[in-house]
Amino acid sequence: MSERYPGGLIRKTPPTVTGPTDGEGGSAPGIWTLEEVAYYEKEGGWPKPVLPRELYGWGDNGDGVLGINVDQTSDRSSPVQVGALTTWDQVSSGNDHSVAVKTDGTLWAWGYNAYGSLGDGTVISRSSPVQIGSLTTWSQALSANEFTIAVKTDGTLWSWGNNNQGRLGLNDDVPRSSPTQIGSDTNWYKIGTGYNATHTLAIKTDGTLWTWGNGTLGRLGKNQLISRSSPVQIGALTNWSEISAGDANSGAIKTDGTLWMWGRGQDGRVGNGTAADVSSPIQIGALTNWQKVTVGSSSHAIKTTGTLWGWAYNANGQVGDNTNISRSSPVQIGSLTTWAEATQAGGAIKTDGTLWTWGLNNRGQLGENTQGALTYRSSPVQIGSETNWSKITQGEYMFMATTKG
Repeated sequence: MSERYPGGLIRKTPPTVTGPTDGEGGSAPGIWTLEEVAYYEKEGGWPKPVLPRELYGWGDNGDGVLGINVDQTSDRSSPVQVGALTTWDQVSSGNDHSVAVKTDGTLWAWGYNAYGSLGDGTVISRSSPVQIGSLTTWSQALSANEFTIAVKTDGTLWSWGNNNQGRLGLNDDVPRSSPTQIGSDTNWYKIGTGYNATHTLAIKTDGTLWTWGNGTLGRLGKNQLISRSSPVQIGALTNWSEISAGDANSGAIKTDGTLWMWGRGQDGRVGNGTAADVSSPIQIGALTNWQKVTVGSSSHAIKTTGTLWGWAYNANGQVGDNTNISRSSPVQIGSLTTWAEATQAGGAIKTDGTLWTWGLNNRGQLGENTQGALTYRSSPVQIGSETNWSKITQGEYMFMATTKG
């Protein structure tokens, strides 16, 4: 492999692309190979075009978690736009609060705030997005079970909210109502946590895997059942690339495309064909083409082939395989090869930009303008006819998603 230099022609292997110019997200002079674009986009060095992105939410709106500025009794059974702005970059929904980063690097939050999980220095819940501080250096933020984890563009790691079991990683159990830095390292690259989660996974730029928080049921992957109040490394490997932390289990993908799981095994959550708890990472099958994974009481993963796979708890069709039978190992959802994004329990976007949901629908979270415990879907159904959906995130009984211009 030849050495890479930003902005220059490194390999003459076609096809090549011309870098974007100022006004479209930055500049990257010279001609780039697609390999170079992929590499530098992953490392954060490729200027991305700034496209209009609207934000939508639907389902449960308790404590204003949808951000649509209405009272907590107003659940929505179809997507509703959050404000009129078109500058949303990424969004994450936890149990009862949401956080988002805009294209200008500012951080925003809304929903339940009794433990300071919004990060605005108060414990007042918000029914519409409020900016957290004035910094423009946030790159990723994830909301979980009453706490939030975030990374800045300088590679520093931050947390706030409920700190039971040391879930903030600050070496204590004291809650925080504003962002507080975890340690002094500046090489944090990717974080993974989600609704109902009381622990977090993180990857550094060197490919090492780290964890902290609630350690019961083996969810930290340290071969122990001990909670950790500051980040600890899982093993010594340096080839971790994708991560996801659910309510009591964890999942990860290595750079070689292998899938690894650990934590609570009930309902087949580990995906290894059993219901036993596992306290350190174990490989799921022998395949090497796994690309994305999101885990929880139900879990989903996408392969490089574009196929969608699900497993674990399935009482209300959350797996999406047209049954309500829990699965202890991954099963393919349909036969399509056009899946691009998926949540842990029933939301997905295809490569054509269409939006799909399935599973429980007691709060209108399927988005098809119906709600009620008996209207769940056990296989994906399309929501509307729009073809510009970009990213999707799932809370406990709700979804949020962004569109692309």
